[in-house]
Order: sequence, then structure tokens, then C-alpha cells
Amino acid sequence: MTDRKPCKVCNFTRQMSHGLVVPSLQELKVRGCEILGFSPSDPVTVVLEDDGTIVEDQAYFLCLPSNTKFMLLHEKETWSPVRRVDGGTAWMARDSVILETDTVDSSSAAAPWWDLAQQLKQDLASIILMSEADLQTLVDAPCPELASALGFQEKKAENLQQTLQRVLDRREEERQSKELLQLYLKAVDKEDRQQEEPSQPRQGGAGDVDVPDGMEVDSASGFMSRTLMVLKGKTSPETRLSTEDLQMVVTRGVEAMEKVLGWDGARTLALLQACEAELARRLQQVQAVQSIRSNTQLNSSWQSGEKSIETPGQGSS
Repeated sequence: MTDRKPCKVCNFTRQMSHGLVVPSLQELKVRGCEILGFSPSDPVTVVLEDDGTIVEDQAYFLCLPSNTKFMLLHEKETWSPVRRVDGGTAWMARDSVILETDTVDSSSAAAPWWDLAQQLKQDLASIILMSEADLQTLVDAPCPELASALGFQEKKAENLQQTLQRVLDRREEERQSKELLQLYLKAVDKEDRQQEEPSQPRQGGAGDVDVPDGMEVDSASGFMSRTLMVLKGKTSPETRLSTEDLQMVVTRGVEAMEKVLGWDGARTLALLQACEAELARRLQQVQAVQSIRSNTQLNSSWQSGEKSIETPGQGSS
């Protein structure tokens, strides 16, 4: 009689896992389908859970150690590695399926923030390595459901979402500051080149303007589709817009932006005031950088002048 092998089986989401003892690979398929709720008539593929190796040979199956974990896949399901703390985007590559499980609520399991919440529940420090898209997903998650998934009180989950939003805002501010500095350095370089070639002045054209690639302009409003998406769907949108977009929003005024966004007057006015404040803050940053540069040039010129004055005096003595 063939020795029976203890092993484990799970579905491709790893949300259901069971232990069983079987004598053969074929018996593993049959028993695994029964336990996981698969139809006996559906073809399944057996793979190793840890690396996705396909197991279809009985001799190979018998050579595997006891308690090896196998994954049973339907025809359209594919193996994916265990979710690591890498930004949490592996779920996007999976086909959309209807999950039936007695341990996880189906509506929560289908939500993209659910897996991220499970990561945080196991290791809160994993938040450091999450991408901005994942952080935004957690911020947009329903607070009561997020609290339940994390095992937190609702107030604590709300505080977590507010903290994540501050992290996103800070990253956006740092990115915009870097963009401003790059624009300033380009302007300085352009100015220096124009001074070096005074006989060939060039008018600023389309080549001097950074045009975002892949951004379509909405013909009705004149805004890029990405700008409209940020204005309508993001928290603190003024911190996520370029300086050019901010100027465009402020210039349009309240009435025009009401029509563009489809908002009431009070909400639109609050947005424009926030954009004006953000634009003023950025202009102050640019002025501060220009002031530093001017002072540096002035000090350099003054030191050069001192040296030229001292040289004749020393020669006459």
C-alpha cells in the first residue's frame, strides 16, 4: 500500500488553506477540489505554493517533503508570489474573480485596500515602503471598514488616514519644490546662454516649454484631463497641481471654475482661495532662491572689486 503523504492545499488567493493526507497526486486534485469548493469537472493545475512550480508527475510528487503546500489553479487563474512589502500592486495583475470563502467577507476581499490593511496589521512598519498609490488607497478606504480590518478603534483608524494624507502632502510638496528648482535652474541656464550669444537672440517657443506627455486637453474647459481628475477627486488638490495649472485655475475665477467642476459657489471659492495661497507660497520660494543667488553674485563682485583696488596700492608702496 502506497504511503499517504501529509500536505496542504490553498486557492490562488491563499485565503483558504487546508491540510490533508493523500497517497497520490490525482487524489490530491480530487480531495483538494472538494475542500476548496471547486467543481469536480473543472480542470485544475497543481503548483507549489512557494514558487509556482507545476507538479504533474507522480514520482516528483512523492519526492516532495511532507507538509508541502500546494496551490490549485483553475484554467484562468495564475500563480503569484506571496505579497511582499513592495508597494502592494501585485493584486492588479490578477484576473477579477468572485471569491467565496467562509473566513473573509467577499466585499472586503474584493477591495484593493483590504490586502494593504492586512500588511499593516501584520507589520505597521511596512507602511514606510508603500507606494503613494497604496497610501492614497488606504486614505480613500471607508474608515469603519478599515478600522475593522486593522482591529483598531474607528478614531485610531481615522488618525492613521490623516497621518497618511500628511505624508502624501509632504511628498507632493517636496516633489513640487524640486520641480520649481529645476525650472529655475533651466531659466538661469537659458539666461546665461542668451548672454553668451547676444547677436542671436531667440524667442521662447514651444521647445522651451515642458509639455507633459500623454496628457489630453479637455476642449470644453481647456484643462488637461489629469488636472481635472486631481481637482475633482483628490484631497488638497492645490498641492498636487503644477504652478502653471494653479495660475490657470486662479485666473479663471470662481464663476468659470463652477462650470468646469460642476460645484457650488462656496466649494469653488474655497478651492480658489487654497490655490491662491499655494501659488503665493511657491512664488515666495522662487523669490527666496533668486534672492540667495543675487546676494551670492553681489558678494562675488564686491570681493573682486576689493582685490582690484588693493593691487595698485601695493605696487606704489
